[in-house]
Amino acid sequence: MNFNQNHQMIFSKNIWNKITVFFLFFFFALASNAQILEPVKWTSKIEKKGNNAVLIFEGTIEKDWHMYSQFTPEGGPLALEIAFKNQKGNYELVGKAKEGKTRTAFNDVFGVNETFFEGKAHIEQEIKIINPNLKTVDVDFDFQVCKEVCINSNKKFSIAVPSTFKMDEVPVIAPAQLDETKRTGLAIDTVKKETEVAKDQTVKAETEKAVKEEIPAPAPTRSLWSIFFVAFLFGFTALLTPCVFPMIPMTVSFFTKQSKTRAAGIRNAIIYGIAIIVIYVGLGLIVTKIFGADALNALSTDVWFNLIFFVILVIFATSFLGAFEIMLPNSWANKADQQADRGGIIGILFMALALAIVSFSCTGPIVGTILVEAATNGGIAPAVGMLGFSSALALPFMLFAMFPGWLNSLPKSGGWLNTVKVVLGFLELAFAFKFLSNADLVLQLHFLEREVFLAIWIAIFAAMTLYLFGKITLPHDSPLERISVGRLYMGLLTLIFTVYLIPGLWGAPLKLISAFPPPPQYSESPFGVGGSGNSGLSSDVKGLPEGAELGPHGIMVFHDYEDGLAYAKEIHKPIMLDFTGYACVNCRKMENNVWSEPTILPILKNDVVLISLYVDDKRELPKEEQFVTAAGDKIITVGDKWTDFMISKYKTNTQPLYVITDLEGNNLHTSKPTISYVSADEYLNWLKEGIANFK
Repeated sequence: MNFNQNHQMIFSKNIWNKITVFFLFFFFALASNAQILEPVKWTSKIEKKGNNAVLIFEGTIEKDWHMYSQFTPEGGPLALEIAFKNQKGNYELVGKAKEGKTRTAFNDVFGVNETFFEGKAHIEQEIKIINPNLKTVDVDFDFQVCKEVCINSNKKFSIAVPSTFKMDEVPVIAPAQLDETKRTGLAIDTVKKETEVAKDQTVKAETEKAVKEEIPAPAPTRSLWSIFFVAFLFGFTALLTPCVFPMIPMTVSFFTKQSKTRAAGIRNAIIYGIAIIVIYVGLGLIVTKIFGADALNALSTDVWFNLIFFVILVIFATSFLGAFEIMLPNSWANKADQQADRGGIIGILFMALALAIVSFSCTGPIVGTILVEAATNGGIAPAVGMLGFSSALALPFMLFAMFPGWLNSLPKSGGWLNTVKVVLGFLELAFAFKFLSNADLVLQLHFLEREVFLAIWIAIFAAMTLYLFGKITLPHDSPLERISVGRLYMGLLTLIFTVYLIPGLWGAPLKLISAFPPPPQYSESPFGVGGSGNSGLSSDVKGLPEGAELGPHGIMVFHDYEDGLAYAKEIHKPIMLDFTGYACVNCRKMENNVWSEPTILPILKNDVVLISLYVDDKRELPKEEQFVTAAGDKIITVGDKWTDFMISKYKTNTQPLYVITDLEGNNLHTSKPTISYVSADEYLNWLKEGIANFK
């Protein structure tokens, strides 16, 4: 091989090496950029409306993601904030921005009902243009979008106002000129901007009311099958009350004796059961129609609604416990009985109506509870709930008519029926305080904090235990010489539950009922009674390094990177970066359910230096520390600083995000440089691998 050939071969090989390196770098860059998520794609336009204009914003949300509404209450996830940048002297807002279809669901982490968009976000704002030379309307959206992880985003709109857009001409639609989106990290936080806080509260209340009236029916927050099943269980419980149970043999016997053939008796009983279902499903449809699914949804998050329903449940519970009977007017039952004598299908329908009226004192509280719970889902959920309840109520009448011999196997009516009713009374009373707690959380009155709520529940279930053991008797109770085995087991179950609640006063998480009591941070003593909660926190800990404080489960944590890095160098331990948010739901779930594991907690306490950086920290940086990124984003707040750090260093904008580094900031992981919302086992293995690589 001559020199030229050899030189050409070496030259070609070098070119291929460079091309290979280029493509590897290119695909690596693609993979890195793919971590920057943008689950909402926005468009906007302007339309004429009489003498005013309407700004219309449409967001297409990726599957399984959701974006929080501007009406999500304070104390919950980050609500949408809308800022009109060039409003002064150019245009006036007409009311508050109106939203399209939303969903509402209870957030058991923050103890509030959160409202959010799925699939699409539709927002409209009417404006009155006062500057005829206005060229653009500049609007900023600050919003949060979540799945397993969450992202705080800022969208800047510059909507062109055409020169031909006059208030006395035909409608004109102009496409928006969109600026690039500033991606910021997760922080489910409803801390309002100072300009928002300064708004007139009276106007805000009126405009929010007007907007909510225009929100279409929200989609269900739980599956309709789960609503049906829970309501079915409620219906079965209602069967065991003294208002309904004795009616089963009486009604079935009536059909079998009055019918000329057994087949006719079965047919009439089936029609009777269907009539029961029709009545209760009709009730669910009427409630939805009168109030509207969206109004019911709004009511479920309203302070006054929660207070009123608390009073209603207490009244029903008092009735169940035997203080008095709640009954519909006797004339209603008499008229229904008279119509039942007509016979035929119409007569059977009125017999079912008579049952609903007569049994109201027992079924009313249960029906009301189902309707309220289903109403938070909106749509046809109230009707589905009534279908489940009435199906359980109607089923025995149909089955015993088909197999009348089974009637002999029914237990005889007696004192046990009143026991069922009293137990329901205790449960209604306990459930009532959940509604009172909702109102207290929304108003942030701190009257019913976690310890008080748990003390009330402990007292209620302890009294229920004593009742089941026969130590307490109530009106309408039969003399009790001994308790049955079933009653004994029920008493033991409530006793176990009561004992389970007690450690909650000392900070135990009580995961079985996490959706009911106020969250741990909403308490008289964040460290648990006596300062020794399960979190390991103590209110009198001394000797912490500068910049450190005790975080979840007593883990020492820094909130400034430089402070944490200096301490890590001092004690020569690896660093665990925790990119989080003050109101981050999944961050709290990781802290409560994963960090608390006995195999993980000692590692976080002893083997790493934890630095938690809050990307939703709204504190403004000193002027000399504020800057503009290469992408043109202004870094003004502490949260902006940590968000920029996360995106520029780790090429992602999602939280929770965990990274283990050495003292030079180098990542200690090769297989998984970062990790997010995962199981305890995966998190533990990730921790061990990172720490093992530290030298």
